[in-house]
Amino acid sequence: MNYLAHVFLSQPTAHSVVGNLMGDFRKHIKPDLYLPRDVVKGIENHMQVDRFTDTDPRIIDLKSLFSKKRRRFAGIIIDVSFDYFLIKHWRRYSHQHPDEFIAAVYNHLRNSSHLMPAEMARVTGLMVKNDWFSTYETMEGIGFALDRMSARIRFENSLKGSGEELLENYQSLENGFVEFFPRLKEHIEISHIER
Repeated sequence: MNYLAHVFLSQPTAHSVVGNLMGDFRKHIKPDLYLPRDVVKGIENHMQVDRFTDTDPRIIDLKSLFSKKRRRFAGIIIDVSFDYFLIKHWRRYSHQHPDEFIAAVYNHLRNSSHLMPAEMARVTGLMVKNDWFSTYETMEGIGFALDRMSARIRFENSLKGSGEELLENYQSLENGFVEFFPRLKEHIEISHIER
């Protein structure tokens, strides 16, 4: 899952939102950095979401839709496209308006940068300033986000231009999201109850 899905699957608190995003920045966390318990639980939730997603047969099948040229990055492409489908199908999963949800997330991030490793604070600062989540409302925006990711990867890669393959596989990806996301959401909700 990508950033929007991770915060959607967090608890509605600043510490949980930060922890769920911090899962992507674990290598930047210094051992002596004090993290409140709910931030740690957010990181654990992030990892649980990733484990469930990476081992799901439907997601594994979706990866095979992509060309050999892009198969190495198929997981990333699917993750980012699922943020688009989450916004498209938002009303199925939440009664809160997406703009209201996103504004609350941005507010949590602005007010919690002191908890973040420097690289995460930099990235989330850009996320808020440039309103990345609104980019995910269109397939063109998703293509742009993937091209941006391609430029940040430090080795030669074929991620740039992958928006074209998203459009070619649009219906299969949407069907996959609609089938998969409720199961992921239920799995995470049950794990919250058990913790």
